[in-house]
Amino acid sequence: MASSHSSSPVPQSNSNDAFFKKEVDATKRFHPVQSLPDVCPKEPTGNAGNPNNLHDSPSLVVDQQRWTIYHSKVNLPAALNDPRLAKRESDFFTKTWGVDFVDTEVTPSFYLPQITKEHFASYQQEITPREKVHERCKNICTPKDTFDRTLLHTHDKSRTDLEQVPKIFMKPDFALEDSLTFNAVLPWSHFSTAGGKGNRDAASSKLLQEKLSHYLDIVEVNIAHQISLRSEAFFHAMTSQHELQDYLRKTSQAVKLLREKISKIDKVMCEGSLRVLRLSLTRNNCIKAYNKLKLMATVHQTQPTVQLLLSTSEYVGALDLIATTQEVLQQELQGIHSFRHLGSQLCELEKLIDKMMIAEFSTYARNDLNRPLEDDCQILEEERLVSLVFGLLKQRKLNFYEIYGDEMINTAKNIIKQCVVNTVSQIEEIDTEVVVKLADQMRMMNFPQWFDLLKNIFSKFTIFLKRVKATLNTIRSVVFLVLDKNQKTRDLEDTLQKNSAKESMVDSEVAYLTHEGMFISDAFGDGELPAGAADSASQRNTSPNSEPCSSDSVSEPECTTDSSSSKEHTSSSVTPGGVEMMISDDMKLTDLELVRLANNIQELLYNASDICHDRSVKFLMARAKDGFLEKLNSNEFVTLSRLMEGFILDTEQICGRKSMSLRGALQSQANRFVNRFHEERKTKLSLLLDNERWKQAEVPAEFQDLVDSVSDGRISLPEKKTTATEERKPAEFLIVEGQKYATVGTVLLLIRIILEYCQCVDNIPSITTDMLTRLSDLLKYFNSRSCQLVLGAGALQVVGLKTITTKNLALSSRCLQLIVHYIPIIRAHFEARLQPKQFSMLRHFDHITKDYHDHIAEISAKLVAIMDSLFDKLLSKYEVKAPVPSACFRNICKQMAKMHEAIYDLLPEEQTQMLFLRINASYKLHLKRQLAHLNVVNDGGPLNGLVTSDVAFYTGNLQALKGLNNLDLNMAEIWEQKR
Repeated sequence: MASSHSSSPVPQSNSNDAFFKKEVDATKRFHPVQSLPDVCPKEPTGNAGNPNNLHDSPSLVVDQQRWTIYHSKVNLPAALNDPRLAKRESDFFTKTWGVDFVDTEVTPSFYLPQITKEHFASYQQEITPREKVHERCKNICTPKDTFDRTLLHTHDKSRTDLEQVPKIFMKPDFALEDSLTFNAVLPWSHFSTAGGKGNRDAASSKLLQEKLSHYLDIVEVNIAHQISLRSEAFFHAMTSQHELQDYLRKTSQAVKLLREKISKIDKVMCEGSLRVLRLSLTRNNCIKAYNKLKLMATVHQTQPTVQLLLSTSEYVGALDLIATTQEVLQQELQGIHSFRHLGSQLCELEKLIDKMMIAEFSTYARNDLNRPLEDDCQILEEERLVSLVFGLLKQRKLNFYEIYGDEMINTAKNIIKQCVVNTVSQIEEIDTEVVVKLADQMRMMNFPQWFDLLKNIFSKFTIFLKRVKATLNTIRSVVFLVLDKNQKTRDLEDTLQKNSAKESMVDSEVAYLTHEGMFISDAFGDGELPAGAADSASQRNTSPNSEPCSSDSVSEPECTTDSSSSKEHTSSSVTPGGVEMMISDDMKLTDLELVRLANNIQELLYNASDICHDRSVKFLMARAKDGFLEKLNSNEFVTLSRLMEGFILDTEQICGRKSMSLRGALQSQANRFVNRFHEERKTKLSLLLDNERWKQAEVPAEFQDLVDSVSDGRISLPEKKTTATEERKPAEFLIVEGQKYATVGTVLLLIRIILEYCQCVDNIPSITTDMLTRLSDLLKYFNSRSCQLVLGAGALQVVGLKTITTKNLALSSRCLQLIVHYIPIIRAHFEARLQPKQFSMLRHFDHITKDYHDHIAEISAKLVAIMDSLFDKLLSKYEVKAPVPSACFRNICKQMAKMHEAIYDLLPEEQTQMLFLRINASYKLHLKRQLAHLNVVNDGGPLNGLVTSDVAFYTGNLQALKGLNNLDLNMAEIWEQKR
């Protein structure tokens, strides 16, 4: 087969014909046999402009003048011989085993059963439906090619033969021009002409030629085999080549004509319209570029505008402008190279504005609090304050109120210092050059001067608190306006969400009705169409040709580059002071933060009250170091207390909360005052009692007026009337509600002291409980001390009395009765000034009343005991004999008359009668005992007559005493009753 070719075993070419350089991949050429291609495969479309692109098959239309594989000459007999003929298979079997080898019938075996068709009946019944289904599927899905085992076997054999060919011939870069490749294919070492080796080289050369011829035969056999596999398609392609060329020629002419028509149509109908659209697009782009340039020019003016706004303290406007510019830079001007540093510059400018606002607020707070207090203006530059507060809220500087609090502390200190300096400068007695310290200068003032200074400080503090309240109320109003704006914004968003939900629901209903072929007017009545549906329907009914932005107008919203998100929505609000403000929506503060800030500002007002009270307390303590406040008399302390109570009430009314520091200091000073007040009066009472001789004292007119004022319901010390008092003479008795009271001088002063306690409670309500305790102690002290002096006979040693007479006892009893008369009045006075939870303290008056009554009863018993001892002494010596009346009864009547004379003017008539009834009972008891001892009975005998005469003498003398004439003596009880 090699002799039939005139070409060299290995094709060589000096040209760059790529046919010989085409890559041949063994793994691709000898892959398992796939289905054969169609009879008319797609025409290969090679690229005529790229001759090196040989991986695609050449095109008959494009490459008509170029050599292709279809111009190659092959061995037609080898191509036309069909290797699939059965004769070759027969030749294959008879070639080895002889011609006589034919198919003969095999004799059946005796050991195997005879198998008939009946054995496969059940299998056929089972497999027949499956076979029908399989055939039906084969008819539906016919495979393009079947797998031929013979072809596979042949392909495997060909592949085995091809493996004998060296791999170097299969490389894509195989070229004999390469010296290495040439030496590998034709080793020249075999053709060396050295001596003695000529025959061997000739043999090697012949062997090499045969080997290459063998390789060529293997390749040709495989080519012939491949051609045989595609012979049908090859012959069909050869026969249809002319028809295909005619068809392609007609198609090319039709395409050319179509292109000419399309070109004419493009010139006549499309070119003008497209030019209009292109110009319109260009115009819109120019408009956008123009608007973008305008926006850039506006942004470029941001920094000068911010500087201008800052020069007029328009911090809110500057911050809004910065925020808007930042948003425009991030959204619409993003990536502009000329503005690459503007964002960071604006951030630094925003930080600078923060510092400027804080410094400005500090300056405002200082100017507002330190301006003259005589100024009537409550709020200083309210518009400036509102602008500052809005700017600070916008920047989330929520601790700005602390700056105002610090300024309040400094201002309170300065107020006191300035007041002291002004007052000291007006007092000539104080030499400021000698006494340098303000505290020492203040301590040199007397009470009126110091009181006027304190009054001036309190008035300044009151004005100061009113200004602080006005300023803080303005700040709180701004906070509440922002909070209200947040709430309204939230409500509006909720409303919009609800409306959008309703509209979406209506749109879905309309879409469903339209899909079902119904009209809206059929589904809803004229009055049943929802508002959302009407709106959406009206929007759908608008002309589709209407454009949102006309191409002829530059100022339309759609043609501008301003984003809707960058435009801040603002609303107008008015502060309580009448300042109109624009509140923007970009205040990112939560309701919790705003409410906490409002509470902190309100707490700052409370702190202002506490600061004023604390400074006032320090001022008081500085003056009280030398015991100045403790040395005040009651009138001065009451005046001071009223001034402080008035200031405390004013601050509570202004700030709305009680401050306890000044009230506590007042209470502390009041406690000291009460202690000193009580000790002074108790000491005074003790001295009076120790010097009291327990004799009836005259009652000056002023004490009578004092008692009369109490009877009129006014428990207070009356004003002294010098002229009227000097004309009136002292009275012998004190008239109280029509009753005469014989008293000693100590009791008169005690009544005045009691009224001083009551009046002090009226003047200083905070010391009511302490005064009640001290007054109870004073009354108990008087009761116990008077008991010691009179009943205990202590006056004998203290005053030097010779004896405690019945008159002393009766006068002491009457004085106690006078005090007991006033205890209920005092109790009612304190009860009206106590809290309900403090009513338990009134039990002290009940105990005091009981103690006084017991004391009075002891004095009465003492008087009866005196007469009882006298009766026991006299009647024990009584003898029934003449003369009548006996000396014993005359002594008894004499002593009774003295007793009556001593007590009648001191005690009321009723008490005198009751006392003498008790004395008479004691007399009858002793007389009865003596008569029983003498065995004198009521039998009408002489002894009985003598006793009756003495008793009649006693009865007549006793009833002859003043006020005792109607006294029922019942003298019959002296006799033993007969049983």
